[in-house]
Amino acid sequence: MFLIRSGAIEGYESLVSHYGQNPTTLLHQFGFSSAQLRDPNTYVSYTRLADLLDATAAACGDPLFCLKLAAEQSVLVLGEIGLSIRQQPTLADAMNYSNHHINLHAYGVHVQQRPRGDTLELQLTFNFSNAGGLAQLMQLSAGQAFNLVAQMMGSTGSALKLHLPQTAPTTSMVAPSLYKDHILFDSNFGGISFPLSWLTRKPQHDEKLLREHFQQRIRMLQSIYPGNLRAQVCHIIGNLLPSGECNIERVASALNLHPRVLQKKLQQDGTSFRELLQQTRMEVAQRNLQHGQLSVTDLALNLGYADVAIFSRNFKRWTGKSPSEWKALSKHS
Repeated sequence: MFLIRSGAIEGYESLVSHYGQNPTTLLHQFGFSSAQLRDPNTYVSYTRLADLLDATAAACGDPLFCLKLAAEQSVLVLGEIGLSIRQQPTLADAMNYSNHHINLHAYGVHVQQRPRGDTLELQLTFNFSNAGGLAQLMQLSAGQAFNLVAQMMGSTGSALKLHLPQTAPTTSMVAPSLYKDHILFDSNFGGISFPLSWLTRKPQHDEKLLREHFQQRIRMLQSIYPGNLRAQVCHIIGNLLPSGECNIERVASALNLHPRVLQKKLQQDGTSFRELLQQTRMEVAQRNLQHGQLSVTDLALNLGYADVAIFSRNFKRWTGKSPSEWKALSKHS
């Protein structure tokens, strides 16, 4: 099954309402609900989402609906992976990091790097298609890739291009101003391109964006787990583990607490950060081994282990079985 974080369509309901349509009706038509959009880290069907976006563009009468949706979004739609990408030493490192971890945001999409002269093309491809040729999904994905590189590089002039395979719409349909001087319709691929020389540049750090992310996280956690510190901590750990930067300092910052204060509160609750980290790792590991597509090596890396052997030893201590043994048994249970 191909899955994507619901955070990818942040702003969907507001934009649909702007066109005078009912977003709830459209969501229900494809098996979604507004509640699923409240937690951006809820995974939903990628294929059904693609169909929803095509139907929404038709209902709103705008073939550039998803391009306009992407124009209103920030890199926060990618969740923690979007923040981690921006913290890499160079743009080249950021691209490689993105390729390695993209399945944490969406499973079923690939980014291929194709040098062409002095330009690098980032070509997006999907493991599936639909009747509309994924036109809206490509707009959204290419727009989000454009936003990420533009925000990392700061001023890009006209060198950053957004490529779409679809034919340009009628003159009455205007592309968002953010992309107006950068968009290329009827392209031989969907994605973005920029000068190869940018690969050695250092991405810009945006402290304001980081604060905004944590503020959003606090509000969401308080609404989902009011008064339940353990659940809040486990939720944040689960989202930070794939970044390789899951520590008590990061988790405390997400909750707007000093690390010592967080540790003291957890002790008063009869637990510790270390215990919750181990508990969350075990739950995520078991869920992925039973339902996921990751190899044991990739799963170990996504749980923050530098060595798969250490993960395997810990997993056997938790369950009495190796990861491969547990996976085989769970498939037949």
